Amino acid sequence: MIKRTQFLLVCYCVALISCNSKKSKSDIEIEFAQDTLTVGYTYWWPESGPFIGQCGDELSLVFSGTISNLQQPNDDAGPLYTSQKGTIEIDRVYKIKDLGESNYANQKFIVTDCFHGLDLNTGDSVLVFCYDFEEDYTVPGGKSILKITDMDDPLIASIKRYIDTDQNAVHLKKDIGIWANAGLGRKLQEVIKCAEEMNSELPLNSIDIQ
Repeated sequence: MIKRTQFLLVCYCVALISCNSKKSKSDIEIEFAQDTLTVGYTYWWPESGPFIGQCGDELSLVFSGTISNLQQPNDDAGPLYTSQKGTIEIDRVYKIKDLGESNYANQKFIVTDCFHGLDLNTGDSVLVFCYDFEEDYTVPGGKSILKITDMDDPLIASIKRYIDTDQNAVHLKKDIGIWANAGLGRKLQEVIKCAEEMNSELPLNSIDIQ
């Protein structure tokens, strides 16, 4: 009887640990390939950052990493914008939207030429927000590449919460100050207001209350 009780207790503990260690949507395990993904720059978009559009357009690729190379600005893009190419070595990925043939394939490095005017340097840790345009990943520049302190930066915890709740900005109400420090507080407030209005129009039993 004692052995059976001990066995059931062990099973209960294993089940409890398994439940507690259940991974969220933003906890993505990746075995990186030593390859590079080139990401375009939609320089003509009027907004950048994690909260664009009236209600927050869907993020396509979100990751944190370290700037490993930063070239000098040049006029390769002609009169359109000042091009400055840089390479980011990815540490962790928090969101991957399936884009079919152009889907992110575990590349360890990402290259884009939208670094001009961002006041970033080689060795800086960054949090990057990409969208999709014409079935490929893109960075709208500006606030889409944010400097962070380290992997414990509060911006990471907040964006993970945003992703885990299917980009329901209502869950970021307590984080407005965090994003305000990055110059995105007002934009987050706009997206929260839109989310609240949308939630108020839904039947009560269809709202995810957490």
